[in-house]
Amino acid sequence: MLELEFTTEDLALSRLAISPLWETIASLRVLSDTDGHDGHTLHGPWLTAVRHRLARARLDLRPVTELLTPKIAAFVAPAPLTSAPDIRLELAALRAHPVERIHADLDTLGLPRYPDPAAAVDRVVTTIEAYWELAVAPYWPRIRAVLEADVRHRAQLLSTGGSRRLFADLDPGLSWEDGRLGVRLRSNRTGTFELGGRGLVLGPSAFAWPRVWLLATPPWQPLLRYPARGTATIWESRPAAPSDALTRVVGRPKARLLTLLREPATTTQLAALAGLTVGGASQHLTALRDAGLLRTTRLGRSILYARTETAEALVAGR
Repeated sequence: MLELEFTTEDLALSRLAISPLWETIASLRVLSDTDGHDGHTLHGPWLTAVRHRLARARLDLRPVTELLTPKIAAFVAPAPLTSAPDIRLELAALRAHPVERIHADLDTLGLPRYPDPAAAVDRVVTTIEAYWELAVAPYWPRIRAVLEADVRHRAQLLSTGGSRRLFADLDPGLSWEDGRLGVRLRSNRTGTFELGGRGLVLGPSAFAWPRVWLLATPPWQPLLRYPARGTATIWESRPAAPSDALTRVVGRPKARLLTLLREPATTTQLAALAGLTVGGASQHLTALRDAGLLRTTRLGRSILYARTETAEALVAGR
């Protein structure tokens, strides 16, 4: 077991944060895990839908997947600078990483250095952006809701029971004793690691399950990812019948379409499910998009519709 040693300053600087960039990278690792060790049981519905979508898009993921074997390159999944950054902010920070840090990460993984770092990093960022749009963004509202609920839960534990209670509840692979956090990693790494007054970022993750991930490579702020509470509920099926309250707000056809959008779908698919003409479904979907309730992603010649966070809340009755 590896022990993280905390000073008073480390405890003062420790914080909770979620990261869409990390979820993107971690989900790609799950997708690439052909042995089925990481998350296949939990994320089965997502895997089925996303594999089909990526196959249609013919997206070359190698610029990123080569950075995930077997460890994850630190520069593609560092500690977020804020508690809940936007994916665009994180990707902008990735583009701005100093070349020497990127090459140091590649050296650690035993990968060759980039002959043209600017072009290579651009390929990495462009690939992550395309993958995010197809595989993570359509589901981000429901993923983010689970992660934010976990952060609220942890903050409550910290306020009522201090660090001991917070760390005791995070994961069975963690233990807190005498100012040290024991972390049981799959690599069976042992010893003591001093945080050195930099604090520790705790990040709940939907795609970390069933593992705890530790990033402790200088100069990055130490980062611990752990499985978020409620991750299994992300892919639960929800009733197809719209609520009366939602129907009164947006009308029956639009409420029906919103409720049917448990998974991203095209206009033709939704029209068939809702019993509407393609033209009628298109008009309703356009109105919902213009109202900020739907987002769109292009997949070849098709347009995929997915609910926004506002729409997720409306459908769930929150």
